[in-house]
Amino acid sequence: MIARIALRTAARPARATAPRATALRFYSEDQFGRKEKAHEDQYVRKHQEEQLKKLKEQLAKTKEESAKLEQQIQEHQSKNGSK
Repeated sequence: MIARIALRTAARPARATAPRATALRFYSEDQFGRKEKAHEDQYVRKHQEEQLKKLKEQLAKTKEESAKLEQQIQEHQSKNGSK
């Protein structure tokens, strides 16, 4: 039985690699570069959006603090009767 299996496997022609697998290895460097650049651009845009969001939050907080200070100044001036 082992002899028959050995004969069958020896008689089989060598299988060629799948054309798809070899085609994947030979993609153009330009295509890879474009894909990598697209990923980098996406990361940069996301990072910039996060920074912009933080800056807008800081600006809103600063405006709120400024409004409170202006109100305190007006209250202080109205108590003292001077402008």
